Amino acid sequence: MQRKMILAMDLDGCIGKDDGLPWRLRADMLRFKRLTIGDGNNAVLMGRTTWESLPEAYRPLENRLNIVVSRNEEYVLEGVNVSSSIENGLLIAEENNSTVCWIIGGANVYEQCRERVDEIHVTMVQTNQSGEIRVGLFSENDWKKEIVETVPSDDKNEHETTYMILRRRS
Repeated sequence: MQRKMILAMDLDGCIGKDDGLPWRLRADMLRFKRLTIGDGNNAVLMGRTTWESLPEAYRPLENRLNIVVSRNEEYVLEGVNVSSSIENGLLIAEENNSTVCWIIGGANVYEQCRERVDEIHVTMVQTNQSGEIRVGLFSENDWKKEIVETVPSDDKNEHETTYMILRRRS
């Protein structure tokens, strides 16, 4: 099973604001859905706060095995796998024969998984100081960057974005 991370962040490493996303980026949301569904046998692993930030109409994320990590061992969700640790969450994805387990946030989960993935899909939002939730930036010494596309701002994409894939340097 492959392990990949996917996130959108601004130039300061901001990924969230007020328990949600700080931007409206239609192109990024469509890419997120396409990538994380893949060929239909993928998992998404997220923290409890990320789960709770998803609009109820989209929970669970369709056509993906949803795994929510929570330190609260009494946390239960209908139709969703709840795990008390990242390790157990990854094991659930593996036991379900997931092709890819996508790490989708939040900040704490990203930090814990940074060393467990060889590929990170980043949408770099061309703005600063978007919110209060941040992740560490990715060092070019550790990651090789491949820029895939740039999406200009328009009525459905609040800011210009650069989509890139980071691959761990050997």
